Amino acid sequence: MSSDVVFERQYRTPTSEGYRLHRGGMPVAQIELHYAHTVVYCSLVLLEDLAEPELRAAIDEIDNRLVQSAEVPREDFLVTVYRGQEVGFLNDDILSRTRYAEESQ
Repeated sequence: MSSDVVFERQYRTPTSEGYRLHRGGMPVAQIELHYAHTVVYCSLVLLEDLAEPELRAAIDEIDNRLVQSAEVPREDFLVTVYRGQEVGFLNDDILSRTRYAEESQ
């Protein structure tokens, strides 16, 4: 990956983290990390196709910049890669307004 890669943390819990990966200011992937004892699980959802070398470079960046810096024991790093499309972002406020609008009709 190039030097214009930015990881934007979206959340952090005691055992997990979520990031949005941006390249050149554009979102490229969603990253979900889950820390389980000595194994780190990663769900990587690509928002665009990446060639195999780019994918491997992205996984290396995730490991080096996010997982290794988390200061948790890491004996293995298991990555599941998906290709997806963001449909939308919902929260309680949006959902309640949508429900209210549907009930009013």
